[in-house]
Parts: sequence; C-alpha cells; structure tokens
Amino acid sequence: MPAQQVFSLEEVNALVPELTRIVGKQLELRASIEKMLDELAGITGARGDVTPRASDSQDVRRQKREVARAVDTYQQGWTEVEVLGGVLKDPKEGLVDFYGKVGERLVWLCWKFGETRIDHYHQLDEGFSGRKRIEESGRRILLN
Repeated sequence: MPAQQVFSLEEVNALVPELTRIVGKQLELRASIEKMLDELAGITGARGDVTPRASDSQDVRRQKREVARAVDTYQQGWTEVEVLGGVLKDPKEGLVDFYGKVGERLVWLCWKFGETRIDHYHQLDEGFSGRKRIEESGRRILLN
C-alpha cells in the first residue's frame, strides 16, 4: 500500500480548481524560463548553463542568477501539488495522478491541465497512453 492518500473520485474532483491554479502557474513559469534560457543562449552560445562565471559580463551573470532563481521557484512550486496528494507525472504537459481505487484495485486517477474534472484512470504500471475513460456507471464505483 502506498504512503500516499487514496482518494475517491469526488475528493480529487474537489481539488481540480486548486490544481488548475497551481499547474497553470507552473506552466507559465516554465514558459518564462524557456524564454529566458533562449535569450541567454543567444548571448552565450550555450543553452542551459546558468552558472555565473568570472568571464561572464555583469549582465550575463545577472541573467544567469535570474534564471537560476526562476528554476528554484519552479521546482519548489511542484511541492504544492504533492501537498494536495498528487503525483506529478509530466511537468511539460501538466499531468498529475492521484491514488484511487476501482473496487479493491489501486489505480491512478489521472488529470491533465485543462481538464475540468477527473475523467480517466489507469493501472499503476501504465502511463498516460493507458488511460481509460470513466463512464458514468463507473463513477459510482470510484466514489468509495
């Protein structure tokens, strides 16, 4: 049994508005970081190197520090999803799973940024491609 909380479908759906806010903020920050990295690479010729060096100009050192701070904020931001009980599966797509049950079987209740409720689940050993739609009749089973 996982250390994580096992949620009913109703419990996870109650979290979707907060999850949408958090993940939306994270995706915006990720896009901002990507843009900053592109700008920095245009100046330095190296993408992803944010370690300030003595040979860097003062402006480049400042930009690298800004990127590093943004990356730290981004990484810390995902802990908000964990606090809700979610497990981040894909930060680029905003995929988050929650432990749930179908009958007695433990499954992932699967959410993707932009979805207004949990409509899919998959087995613990399957990924996003294994998602199965929760039919209305199955919703009663998942409302433990």
